[in-house]
Amino acid sequence: MKEKKMSSEDKDIQVTHDPENLKYVLTVDGEETGASHYLNIADGVREFHHTVVDDAFRGQGLSKPLITSALDQSREDGVKVVATCPAVRKLVRTTGDYKDIIVKASDVKKDDSGES
Repeated sequence: MKEKKMSSEDKDIQVTHDPENLKYVLTVDGEETGASHYLNIADGVREFHHTVVDDAFRGQGLSKPLITSALDQSREDGVKVVATCPAVRKLVRTTGDYKDIIVKASDVKKDDSGES
């Protein structure tokens, strides 16, 4: 049986922030289909390190709305972003829309003093 691929315009796509689990969740027509995971690596800095879309939904252009929503919300929250996830890096590079919030990992001062 051949699977019919639909464009993202034909679907009800939502992205929600799940701060307890450090991810943005993509749902399509009410079904969780992917996520963009991050770590809070310093005060006001998120590192997006992994983005995944379920196999059944790949090739439908769904990573873009997931990543743009995550980056837009990060900007609204006043958070800078380190893009170590290849999909996030690619979107940032191709759109050029997020230069104001993207920082290099080497420029982030992490609190690793180990003091209690």
